[in-house]
Amino acid sequence: MTALLGAVVVVLRHPDLWGTALRQTRLLARPGWWRRPPFLPVPDPEYLRFRLLTAYGGDGTAAPDPSDLIAYLRWCRAYPQVIAH
Repeated sequence: MTALLGAVVVVLRHPDLWGTALRQTRLLARPGWWRRPPFLPVPDPEYLRFRLLTAYGGDGTAAPDPSDLIAYLRWCRAYPQVIAH
């Protein structure tokens, strides 16, 4: 839960990415997230572990680097424009 709070704080510092962050939250949230604790629209723990494992190695429990989260959101925002050309 600490990583989630850290991610929220990082994104709050970048108002231009708020819309992208909300869209990605909706896209990555587990189906039926409102029925299971922690009752937050967070990705499936196994998916998140896999993504952290592929990004940082180890056992997939490393805390994501804040700059990587911002870079990811910027990429998500730009990607539709890139493939349209």
